[in-house]
Amino acid sequence: MTYSKHIDKICAVVMVLAILLTAIFMNGEAFGMVADDSVSYDYEDTLFDDSYVHTINIEVEDWDAFLENATSEEYVAANVTIDGETVKNVGLRAKGNTSLSTVEKLDSDRYSLKIEFDCYESSGNYKGLDKLCLNNLIQDYTMMKDYVAYKLMNEFGVAAPLASYCYVTINGEDWGLYLAVEAVEDSFLMRNYGKTYGDLYKPDSMSMGGGRGNGRDFDMEDFDFEDSEKGESSERPDGDTGDSEGMPEGDTQGGSDSESSDSSRRGPGGSFGGFGGGRGSNSDDSSDMPDMNGSEMPSFGDGNMPSFEDGEMPNFGDGEMPSFEDGERPSFGDGNMPAQGEGSGFGGGMGNSEVKLQYSDDDTDSYSTIFESAKTSVTEKDKKRLISSLKNLSEGIEESDSEKIESAVDIDAVLRYMVVHNFVVNGDSYTGSLVHNYYLYEEDGLLSMIPWDYNLAFGTFQGQDATSAVNDPIDTPLSVTGDSSDRPMFSWITSSEEYTEAYHEYFSEFIEQFYESGYMTELINSTYEMIREYVEKDPTKFCTLEEFDTAVEAMLKFVELRSESIKGQLEGTIPSRSSEQADKPDELIDASELNINDMGSMGAMGGGQGMPDSSGRQKMPDTPKDAPDA
Repeated sequence: MTYSKHIDKICAVVMVLAILLTAIFMNGEAFGMVADDSVSYDYEDTLFDDSYVHTINIEVEDWDAFLENATSEEYVAANVTIDGETVKNVGLRAKGNTSLSTVEKLDSDRYSLKIEFDCYESSGNYKGLDKLCLNNLIQDYTMMKDYVAYKLMNEFGVAAPLASYCYVTINGEDWGLYLAVEAVEDSFLMRNYGKTYGDLYKPDSMSMGGGRGNGRDFDMEDFDFEDSEKGESSERPDGDTGDSEGMPEGDTQGGSDSESSDSSRRGPGGSFGGFGGGRGSNSDDSSDMPDMNGSEMPSFGDGNMPSFEDGEMPNFGDGEMPSFEDGERPSFGDGNMPAQGEGSGFGGGMGNSEVKLQYSDDDTDSYSTIFESAKTSVTEKDKKRLISSLKNLSEGIEESDSEKIESAVDIDAVLRYMVVHNFVVNGDSYTGSLVHNYYLYEEDGLLSMIPWDYNLAFGTFQGQDATSAVNDPIDTPLSVTGDSSDRPMFSWITSSEEYTEAYHEYFSEFIEQFYESGYMTELINSTYEMIREYVEKDPTKFCTLEEFDTAVEAMLKFVELRSESIKGQLEGTIPSRSSEQADKPDELIDASELNINDMGSMGAMGGGQGMPDSSGRQKMPDTPKDAPDA
């Protein structure tokens, strides 16, 4: 009786609760409740609309203190206004590894920045984006090497970060033109692979980029240059040997600049003493330094190179690079540069077998570099699955077993990645000497690669001579020598005629879609027109406006010559392997009139802003760079 007496009241309460719950779920976003299935990625069409330069104002209570402690990479609270829309209480820090100390040595405060929208509030985001990178465009006088590379990757069907330009102000004061880049983290993974995405890793040599803070302790002396596989030895068109960037026997150097893969033994110009060591290096005669841009370097007078134990660059007065008439070399601590392996720069690459993604055994401890760099939570089962994929890939290459290869690699994804990657000739990468600057993605046992950090692409890593860069052989790119055990994520492509043919077909498609159609030329020209006024007013940029103009012209020329060379390589009129190019140098595209360093490079020695002056400091703009007050 009691129950029936109150039944009407109970029903009324239940009805009210049902209505309230329905209202809450229908308006969940207003209450901060968004179901996984309804997560939106509006940032793709807003912040990363690359048809115009966005505005980002960062409000920091004590900017001077932030700059003073930038190299600590500690987060501070900030408010960020993107195109007029403010997101409060986000995390802000400087990003990079040795690029942090490099900027500091340049007497500059133009650090790359990272904005973490969910740093202090777990639900924080900007239109679905959790983290944003603001790249300072260091060593890139074109201001667009990263941007063009990411654009091509995305347009060709590669899962790549979104990028757009933004003009940054700090507390309302001009700071400069930056490249906004989507961080490869949760938002990126969900946008590209859905909410049930796989596992993500950031393998890197010598902890040069597995995560925040890695790489600042990098020292060239830490590397064992001889402890790596030796690849196919070949003679370069100019009579030099080696399939990759490399210094002569016993003379090696290299580096990078990125959040995930910087190297600290670098002079103010952003290089190890500012010297190249491109593919034209002579590994037979250690008395001759590699030719820079097709010309001999001037002498110091006595022919002796100073050492760079403190990482500082010597003063060359007029900024010209010296030659070494008596065969002396730069000293790295003990005065000796590590030896180079036969036919493969830096002995086949500085990276250990893990970062090269080679299979060694079934023990998870043998792959600590990979697993410690995991960007997603991985279980023991996940680790075993990845190792199984590496094993299948290795055995598939050795046994020419396509079934094993296809059980380990996302064929279409990796082919597309490698086509764009090798077109832009990025030596600061998986295929380069340091073996880094890539993300490894694994899902259901299939491996693929996600691009990262292309500010030294277009042949500008280590200042390659233009002809070598333009004709970089598509079947033995950079440090990849054809040795099936060295870089398996590329060498499976050339392990069989079937895969090589498919790779060449993708390359033909790429050239037709992006070069012959005029797309790439229009992309560079329209980007130039869009950002030039911002470059002009940028008070912290690393180059002059004139150097920017020259750099873009050089990029256009590079794209033209590179495309013509690849067309020839695909048609068979130009060799597609380094050993064959060495035998037929007259068949290569002549790029001797192109100066690679005009685009900004590891070894660039220009005389404008961003280059060392007589004090060894970077020449900065005349505009005072005093930090804006809070």
